Amino acid sequence: MVNNIPLEEVLERFKKVYNGAVSDMLDSIGYRDQVLPKELTPLNPEVNFCGTALTVNGQATHSKETEVAFVPLLKMLGDVQKNNVVVIQPNDDICSHLGELASTTIKARGGVGAVIYGGARDIDYVQKLGLPLYKLYTTPVDIVGRWYVKEYNVPIRIKNVNVNPGDIIKADKDGVVVIPLEVAEEILLKSEELLNTENHVRNDVQNGVHPLESFYKHGWF
Repeated sequence: MVNNIPLEEVLERFKKVYNGAVSDMLDSIGYRDQVLPKELTPLNPEVNFCGTALTVNGQATHSKETEVAFVPLLKMLGDVQKNNVVVIQPNDDICSHLGELASTTIKARGGVGAVIYGGARDIDYVQKLGLPLYKLYTTPVDIVGRWYVKEYNVPIRIKNVNVNPGDIIKADKDGVVVIPLEVAEEILLKSEELLNTENHVRNDVQNGVHPLESFYKHGWF
């Protein structure tokens, strides 16, 4: 549950609201740093997913040992739950941090997407798999001897945005918004109300009403 609404209902309703409205409503209650960096781009242009954050904090390494290179990553993947979005802060930009087998595991375990402030690879396969994701870049370079999962399901920070485990991650063509769980219900209701208001404004201007008049009437433009 998110306050009084079942989580799955919250996620489905958020998917029907565009991210501009969500960002505006977060701004309106003082949450002004909730949009992930604009440099992140979707793997596929038709992107729309919403889920709860499984956060990952990574670190560079030269170790090729199994206990470093694979065990932490596989433990994290094994803990993916239904409706999770895997959000990775790799603290690194020299390799790929998500590939085909990790993507397959995320989807098989009920995950709905991934956001990587770093690299992805095996792009043809991931596109065929249908796991939506945002990333900074693509590269075939593997993690072994370069990077590892230091910890997961911990608070992370991507540029000026804090992401906590369980926060709602909403992605569409405009970008990725982080909705703190404690205000998720409030933001959902405010966003839905805003869509209704914008429908009235849109109807006004399409019917020749001066936009300033419509603004004074509805308090929004």
